Amino acid sequence: MTVAHVLVLGAGPAGAAVALSLGRLGYRVSVVSEWRHFDAVEGVSARVLEGLRQSGLSDAAQCVYPPSVRHVHWNGTALAPNAEYLVDRRRFDIALRQDLRRASIDVIRAHVRGVQSCSSSHRAQIEGEQGTAYLEADFLVEARGRLAPAAGKGVRGPETLSLLSQWKGRPGPRGSAVESMQDGWAWMARLRDGRCYWQWTLDAGSAALPRKNELAAFCAARRAGSVVAMEFFGASARRPATLHARSSTATLCAQTVGANWLRVGDAAMAVDPLSGNGMFQSLSSALQAPAVINTILTRPERAPLARRFHQQRIDNLFARFARIGRDFYATEHRWACSPFWQPRNRWPDEQPLVVPVDFRHLRVERAPVIRDGLIDEADVVITPEQPVGIWHLNGVELAPVIRALQREPNARVLETVAPRQRQALHAWLAAHRYPVV
Repeated sequence: MTVAHVLVLGAGPAGAAVALSLGRLGYRVSVVSEWRHFDAVEGVSARVLEGLRQSGLSDAAQCVYPPSVRHVHWNGTALAPNAEYLVDRRRFDIALRQDLRRASIDVIRAHVRGVQSCSSSHRAQIEGEQGTAYLEADFLVEARGRLAPAAGKGVRGPETLSLLSQWKGRPGPRGSAVESMQDGWAWMARLRDGRCYWQWTLDAGSAALPRKNELAAFCAARRAGSVVAMEFFGASARRPATLHARSSTATLCAQTVGANWLRVGDAAMAVDPLSGNGMFQSLSSALQAPAVINTILTRPERAPLARRFHQQRIDNLFARFARIGRDFYATEHRWACSPFWQPRNRWPDEQPLVVPVDFRHLRVERAPVIRDGLIDEADVVITPEQPVGIWHLNGVELAPVIRALQREPNARVLETVAPRQRQALHAWLAAHRYPVV
């Protein structure tokens, strides 16, 4: 049997996670990526570290800095400090490539000039250190982030621009802060060696910005006029800085999977940076992708089910993270009707993030699930907060329990569940307003 060749475009967290998993499944995998051309720092959560480790990206997980203090200044109030893990993206990207090479994944530094695709294969033209070359593959994974060619019209949130300034200040404690402003918001970070980062996120259409060659000085003036930035960075906030502009508009591709291709990470859906879940959602889409690809390539009769599984989960992730961002924007009341804040505290819809639940409204349906590394179909429980369904809860297959509880008293049903699993099931049922006794 010929082993399929999978070509992954992009070596960020999503692309790397998919490549590693496919390699473990026995596929020949090649990863093509350009190296990052600007310095950047990001903040991530403990969930991201767990996702990296779960994906086998141990070098990447280890290069994340220990948690540091993050201060939030929002709606005119300084909120209680919390913790944030900072990531030096140049260092992080190198670690991702180390993880791939240690797993014998072919990593190629090159620019993708174009891809020609047909129903059975793909041919990518790449431009690297050795000149122009061509790669043939049976399956293509698009993981080049927000800059990946669009797949259909899709969904776009309010057009948003982020201006990232970077300069060198004095060494000091590592930390980060967030500040809301009338025409946007800023995230700032400082590393112990004195590297400083200030990212201003604003509306791409309504902001009154100067010409390109005046942007760096304009941003420096905004920092100098911010009490929060001056307290966080000190006098170095006034210094000229290198500037990188990038789109941070929330986007969802209309189609994220096809007969022999699939999109993951920001190439499938990219969230507003305010949600703070960018890398987490990238890993979330990547963790499910290998099972989808494996099913399409080895169980063609289940391919429609696998494609449905991937698309539904991408759509659901996007809606959830979009509403998280909306609700946080809505907590800033001072400029709620301004050109920046009003579109964002109402988009994408008015549906609440948390929907009241009631046991009577639970449904059991057939839906795609991951079983033994492949997409299969099973009975799942549909809830308002989990519209794609819940298959297992703490090791217990949930649908048979719910069906039984809908027919007979709970005591008799729950006695069939192992004691170590019963407590979690009791808690879940109580949260769904079932009168557990």
